[in-house]
Amino acid sequence: MRERKYSKEHEWVSMENGVGTIGISKYAQEKLGDVVYVSLPDVSETIITDEEFGILESVKAANDLFAPVSGEVIEINDDVLDRPSLVNSSPFEEGWLIKVRLSNKKELNNLMSESEYEDFTGGLNQ
Repeated sequence: MRERKYSKEHEWVSMENGVGTIGISKYAQEKLGDVVYVSLPDVSETIITDEEFGILESVKAANDLFAPVSGEVIEINDDVLDRPSLVNSSPFEEGWLIKVRLSNKKELNNLMSESEYEDFTGGLNQ
């Protein structure tokens, strides 16, 4: 399993061969409820750390997606656009959102490890 790094906005990124795959955490999809619509950037668009790059709409609310890293979008998950429920049923495998060629790999150092993120979300439930 590739290591995932997490943002405080509940997005994750995992790296493989210089490409970051981005999705939302299990915690976030549970809080959102059933995702019914996904809006993502186009391939070749640039995303910038902490800036909005898309929207997830659930039966409860619409939530902005915030980039955990900066870079060029090289792939979007068309399956999620067709079946938004994949974000709920498989947030790490089939429900990923975009793949990005990072412009600054050092930005990964600003993200939380899996255990740090678990501590962070554990504090949110109190």
